Amino acid sequence: MSEFQRLRCRVAFHALQFRSEIQTLGRQMVERLRAWGQPFLSYHPGLVRDTLAYHGCAELFQDVHTELIQYRRAQMIRQGIISDELNVDSHLQRENGSCPLMPEEVGLLLRAMGYPSKTIIYLAGSQTFGGQRLLIPLRAMFANLVDRTSLCSKTELSDLVGPETPLPSDIFQLPRPKSESEIKEEWNRAGPRPRPLPPPPERRIYPHEKEGWYGWITETDKEPNPSPRDLRMQAHRLLWDALDYIISVEADAFFPGFNNDGSGWPDFSGLVMGQRLYERASSRTYRPDRKTIAALFDITRGNMYHPKHDWTFSVKEHLNKSLSEEGLIRQSLLSKPNSFLSHPLPECSCRISSLELTKQTEGKDGRVLYGDEHECPIWMQSAEAVGVRNDDVESAEDDNDVVEQQERNGPDFTTSLTSTIDHDEEWDPND
Repeated sequence: MSEFQRLRCRVAFHALQFRSEIQTLGRQMVERLRAWGQPFLSYHPGLVRDTLAYHGCAELFQDVHTELIQYRRAQMIRQGIISDELNVDSHLQRENGSCPLMPEEVGLLLRAMGYPSKTIIYLAGSQTFGGQRLLIPLRAMFANLVDRTSLCSKTELSDLVGPETPLPSDIFQLPRPKSESEIKEEWNRAGPRPRPLPPPPERRIYPHEKEGWYGWITETDKEPNPSPRDLRMQAHRLLWDALDYIISVEADAFFPGFNNDGSGWPDFSGLVMGQRLYERASSRTYRPDRKTIAALFDITRGNMYHPKHDWTFSVKEHLNKSLSEEGLIRQSLLSKPNSFLSHPLPECSCRISSLELTKQTEGKDGRVLYGDEHECPIWMQSAEAVGVRNDDVESAEDDNDVVEQQERNGPDFTTSLTSTIDHDEEWDPND
């Protein structure tokens, strides 16, 4: 059985590859980020409409976005995906850790960790529900917030998509104004006199109210089927997610806004965290407990931008623990019931006979969570003698990177990334 599991890991992390064009452009984007001369952090908000509707996080938004989440939640209830009620206390869901962290909260957490304002942050994800309005506070705190449109030209992105058949434009057309003769004819058909006063004119319909993907919300209670243009945009988003996946795996640090949603489906952040753990176990990957983070923000909700020193210390302590073995164990408990891809240890790891056994860590149910690496099969150990060394050379280079990164980290996890970046003297989180 262990051999089948190991084959499953090889397929998941080695055999399955993106298209060569996607890999080439992804590497170019990583090189452009490295050209800035400093490490960069990748952040995935996890603000997806289906996820927000599944957990009932509509009240965290405003205006039309709240209605759109409720429409999608009602549709999930009709389809049997959700067996809960339509209206849910979103603030209670947030306190339970069921809702994503907002970009403003992530920016405050990174500031508390000591990241200066000129830190390069790559915004991953093909779409952030709520639009650019939600990213305004994060951009105000970190000016170097970039995404794929900042690193790639329109030509590069269009070449990745390839030739497409043009679709008819679905621009909203205003109704044709009535002529004077038509108005008189309607008046003559209104009935015998005396007649009541005519109704007041209808409110003018502005084009921006009907343009875009939410133009139907004022006219119908049922969301229409996606148009061909919507389906094409969904296909494009898969390409953008593939690019963001490559960059997030190669980033010096990764911060997930939402993962382990409990729906049973793999999410972007969970897959990135599993890939980073498989390739470089010592990579700087944050695994925050959203329930703990929500409690911390409730403490300083009225003074978020000038928190006290104790609050900053608590945030640092929690996020540093998420980087350590304690964070790995917690991630294992949350990820294993759904998919091993989000936490491929110890299933996708093995040791050669010369390495010593690590101490095993077991959960409450007796299942080994950490440190149960079996000895590698003979065919993997003998591959060096045969001459098949391509994958082994790559793994050896990764091991060297792990050793070097462990030496850089040392006992203090907060200095591995921020030590290479000059701190901003205008803001001190301990003031």
